[in-house]
Amino acid sequence: VPMVAPGNVQVHVINSTLAKVHWDTVPLKTVRGHLQGYKVYYWKVQSLSRRSRRHVEKKILTFRGNKTFGMLPGLEPYSSYKLNVRVVNGKGEGPASPDKVFKTPEGVPSSPSFLRITNPTLDSLTLEWGSPTHPNGVLTSYILKFQPINNTHELGPLVEIRIPANESSLILKNLNYSTRYKFYFNAQTSVGSGSQITEEAITIMDE
Repeated sequence: VPMVAPGNVQVHVINSTLAKVHWDTVPLKTVRGHLQGYKVYYWKVQSLSRRSRRHVEKKILTFRGNKTFGMLPGLEPYSSYKLNVRVVNGKGEGPASPDKVFKTPEGVPSSPSFLRITNPTLDSLTLEWGSPTHPNGVLTSYILKFQPINNTHELGPLVEIRIPANESSLILKNLNYSTRYKFYFNAQTSVGSGSQITEEAITIMDE
């Protein structure tokens, strides 16, 4: 098997899900056989928004031939990763380069995990929601938009409310009685807005 590990391993983080890794080729005499390529082992150490550690699943990408760089797609935003590089010949893999740590930046969050609308009164509705399963960063706020829908399914004016990220419920007041409303709800990080979920609810006709 090859005798030495690739040297001068460098990671260039391109965005929240993509990184480029560079390395120096090994001297051909240390390959001790036919150089087939390089293998990059990489794994997520932890999410920076949650401190939980889980089973570490190592991923491997093989780059054929005498390459000196490779792309690592499909990374998770706002996470800490480690990687190392090994040279491969027809017999197997050489030793691993020292582990290199890199971090991906924040991305946009996934949609809130749920939105429930309860306690209808003449002029109010109560909204409850769950935080995104994948915050992909530090949540800065939630954005709620809503508008009335009339009997011919025409949409009325859109109202937008920004809600602090640490809130999980809201009572909407001063609504019209016996009116159907459509709600659009999403979470935000400093990068931008995540995908939204929608719900509809009706205020009651009379007490």
